[in-house]
Amino acid sequence: MKKQEFTFHNGVTIPSIGFGTWQIPNSEAYDAVTMALKNGYTHIDTALAYRNEENVGKAIRDFDLPREDIFITSKLPAQTKGYDETLEAFNETITNLGVDYLDLYLIHAPWPWDEIGKDCTEGNVQSWKAMEKLYNDGKIKAIGVSNFEIKHLQPILDQCDIVPMADQIPFYVGKDQEELLAFCKEHNIVVEAYSPLATGQVLDMPELKDMAEKYGVTVAQLAIRYCLERDTLPLPKSTHEGRIKQNRELDFEISDEDVKTLKKIRDVRK
Repeated sequence: MKKQEFTFHNGVTIPSIGFGTWQIPNSEAYDAVTMALKNGYTHIDTALAYRNEENVGKAIRDFDLPREDIFITSKLPAQTKGYDETLEAFNETITNLGVDYLDLYLIHAPWPWDEIGKDCTEGNVQSWKAMEKLYNDGKIKAIGVSNFEIKHLQPILDQCDIVPMADQIPFYVGKDQEELLAFCKEHNIVVEAYSPLATGQVLDMPELKDMAEKYGVTVAQLAIRYCLERDTLPLPKSTHEGRIKQNRELDFEISDEDVKTLKKIRDVRK
């Protein structure tokens, strides 16, 4: 890939494509992460809520790479809000993974998944302050959030000391989140693009099929490359080695004209 890494505002670098493990069961996570590492991924993304941290961590520990050469992200469960609760969840995560520190730790969502839209501002602020402590203690190299909109980010900026280094959001062809993207850029927050294939739903789009053929790439490669062209960090996932390999073979550029065409596509997900 042409762009090898992003740099957070604290100077920490993160590989420009990550391997996502959402919806990969613990029983399959060891083999999937091993295949990813074997095929050049050094950025692995998991979460306590995924229930696969144990085998994600085992695969990383068993692979022949030094710990410092692998970038590990995990997340505070969406329903966990509060200072002490965050410290406890973090300890559970690093125990599951079998590591001494995390490279990136995220608040998984601004509200519990079964109460989407609930105002958890105070809980998020207290969780963030706990994450600031963990960061200052050297247990996390970078801290951030996930699924946060501007209205969720602003209280963190107003009431806490450290600006989030990342916001991991759904971002793909048809869902560009332009206002949030601009806000994050203004505050030097790296945007990570999860579900860059819209959980597979972009793969059957005729416009993408035609454009991918023009570039001699797969639709998945085009969609993932689009995230990079928009200065976001994609997190594709797969349990098939061929696709895992293809998904980071992105040594091509999408023309400005074609990027504009892709930006005009509306969200395909229902």
